[in-house]
Amino acid sequence: YQAENFRSGIMAVDAGQFEAGHSLGLKYGTVMTSIILPQAVKNVLPAIANEFISLLKETSISGYIGLQDLTQGGMIIRSITYEAMIPLLAVAVIYLVIVLILTWLVGKLEKALRKNER
Repeated sequence: YQAENFRSGIMAVDAGQFEAGHSLGLKYGTVMTSIILPQAVKNVLPAIANEFISLLKETSISGYIGLQDLTQGGMIIRSITYEAMIPLLAVAVIYLVIVLILTWLVGKLEKALRKNER
């Protein structure tokens, strides 16, 4: 699935960039690694970050299916302490903090990558 994100990022780079690299006598690999891929990563970064955050959120749903994760840990604590809401609220706050931190980090990374663009 991420391959499609990267493919679309590469396709979003103008074909003239590739032609310019060839006109300078650069080989295909050099054009891709030095010209095309750095621009493609800037284009793809938001989609990859969204997929990562979605994956993090969806693991809480899969906890009900049987995988051991944070939500399942909250359910175990809930069954031991007989507290209905406190463990689940704690899990929700932990997920919120993780998502906010990841969103902030991705924003900083995007800003750093786009610093040289005008």
